[in-house]
Amino acid sequence: MKNLSAFQLILLIVFGALGIIGVLIFALAVGESGEGSIGEVEIWGTLDGEVFSEVIARAGDADPNLKGVTYAEKDPVTYESELTNALAVGRGPDIFILRQDYVMQNAGKVIPFPFSSLTSAQFQSAYADAGSPYLTSVGVLALPILADPLVLYWNRDILSAGGVAKPPSFWDEVLSIAQNAKINVHNVSGGVVKSAVALGEYSNVDNAKDILSALILQSGGDITKNDGAGNLAPSLVPQSGAGGRGAESALRFFTQFADPSKDYYSWNRGLQSSRQGFSAGDLALYIGFASEEPIIRSMNPNLSFSAAPMPQVREGGRTVNTARVYALAVSRAAKNPAGAGIAAGLLSSPEISKNLSAALGMSSALRDVLAAPAEGNVLLANREVLIARSWIDPDPIKTSGIFRGMIERVSSGRMQVADSVQRANDELGRILEQ
Repeated sequence: MKNLSAFQLILLIVFGALGIIGVLIFALAVGESGEGSIGEVEIWGTLDGEVFSEVIARAGDADPNLKGVTYAEKDPVTYESELTNALAVGRGPDIFILRQDYVMQNAGKVIPFPFSSLTSAQFQSAYADAGSPYLTSVGVLALPILADPLVLYWNRDILSAGGVAKPPSFWDEVLSIAQNAKINVHNVSGGVVKSAVALGEYSNVDNAKDILSALILQSGGDITKNDGAGNLAPSLVPQSGAGGRGAESALRFFTQFADPSKDYYSWNRGLQSSRQGFSAGDLALYIGFASEEPIIRSMNPNLSFSAAPMPQVREGGRTVNTARVYALAVSRAAKNPAGAGIAAGLLSSPEISKNLSAALGMSSALRDVLAAPAEGNVLLANREVLIARSWIDPDPIKTSGIFRGMIERVSSGRMQVADSVQRANDELGRILEQ
């Protein structure tokens, strides 16, 4: 009877979403017996298949209702197209992993959990704020399980050689480090030999879109925002009287590191990718996701580095970071929609989310897990998730192109900051009008 309350709660969510009376009778019988199963439920996602499947298998040993749940790992490059094509012909999964920036693009593929079963207040109390894109006017589109925030990786040897004892907490400290000739090393012709920080470009700055998004939010700006009529609108350029120009401030700061005329010049598009440069010991500061730590370590086991919180604006800004959030969405083409809804609820429990978090090297998206005692990089990542925010992205591929253009028009000298932001805002508007 231990699982009955949670089971019945999730069942009510499914019942409200699907309106199938027979499901209620069947599911209650399964929950009361403790020996049944919700049937076969297939999950698709891009997370590590072996690890995810092992956690599900252990969950199935503890709860027979999950015995029929399986997970299939998909290629991140083809995931969206494969999912769309499979659902179109009725061969897709019952549940798929939905990242927060793909919510708007995939909303039509999902059976939402209605507010009559999971209210907005309950969702906000249970999950980190970075999961807010799943909260829509028609209900909750998916149940968050994992979050992966940006962190600052710093090379201990390089900073020590430059007389810097600890990583920067604020962006003005990053500027000071970039002016340190023992850290940011140039040759006689002015070329970058050793770099302080990889900012200013797009093509070889890993996570450039996420970094600039965080800077915009920290600077008090927005990227997209609901207007007074409830429609999503571009907000890189605020409406008259709506506040400052956070996007301009953020873009100006970001791109100055690629300007050879600036004292902070430390990066250009001719260099290797930022993660490769950091792993090779040629870059002092690298901004990446918390889950990248084992990847960096495997690339160079001898590298002396640590992780630190994402730098913040010292005065007048918001204490904000960004994170990728992964959630369980019930497919509209599910072969077993009732079982899928119940499975999503059971798998998004604090215990299973915690197990997935530990196994996959990410944080949980659940506040109960984030509030639990932790140490080291786990504690660091959990704290960063708690300050992380998300913006609603209408089309991640197209907006990546918009961010790239916004950055490169300035770094190449083809356009001033304000004009480049205005153009990006107009491009966002055209996507939202489609």
